Amino acid sequence: MTVPNTPAHGLFLSALDKLTKELDLIEISGADGGPHLTLISHAPFHQGSCGSVRIFHGNDVFRVITCSISAPAIGLDSHMLFAFASSETAVPHFTVDSVKAGDHLAFHLDLIPRLDLGTHLSYMDWVYAGLNDAFDAGQKIDGLTPAQISPRQRAVMSPWMLVNRADEAAFGQITPLVHTYIDHWLGLLRAGAPESALEGATPALLVERDKRNKAIIFDPDVDKVWNQIRGLVGTDAVEAIRGLLTTTSK
Repeated sequence: MTVPNTPAHGLFLSALDKLTKELDLIEISGADGGPHLTLISHAPFHQGSCGSVRIFHGNDVFRVITCSISAPAIGLDSHMLFAFASSETAVPHFTVDSVKAGDHLAFHLDLIPRLDLGTHLSYMDWVYAGLNDAFDAGQKIDGLTPAQISPRQRAVMSPWMLVNRADEAAFGQITPLVHTYIDHWLGLLRAGAPESALEGATPALLVERDKRNKAIIFDPDVDKVWNQIRGLVGTDAVEAIRGLLTTTSK
């Protein structure tokens, strides 16, 4: 599969390259030496490979998973990246999506909380206070419009999530914000959550919450994208990807 040279692909590569260098990521290849999973089109408008799922392991991180889907016939170039911290810790997960769909560009950037922010003020301040300036800067970029995302999806992410459609000029200003979020997340990952932020949360509690949280985030009833891509990549591939993303143990 030839991936189009789009702004969405460029943003994705920038984030993955930075994480690869900072975490010494090593890709876990598939049986054929290529990506963990090659996505084959089930749609008549695109023949052959339409994307891939890649898995990386690295320092201090549970795993990094990427999913790229490209179908030039419908103007689709989509890239999702999740960097998961260990389920036993309160360190947030990092995520960034970048998408070109027809004439539209869109992105999603967040640190996914591991404890309830409504009852853990110290944790909220530890994770998110350092992102206030970047979040405010992101809100002020001309050329951004609200993305179509449901309240249910917002409820399982964080209030510091940036999720927007963007014109090309605005999209070009997103990469520095992505790097700022990554740098902040790396600092949290390397430091680990202080006891004051945990407020008694045990590893067992964190693992169970992570399992339940991931099940909701990647639920097709919550995130409609899974059903939207099912016709392109097939049900088996969708369920395989969801299985990788919801895993909490090696």
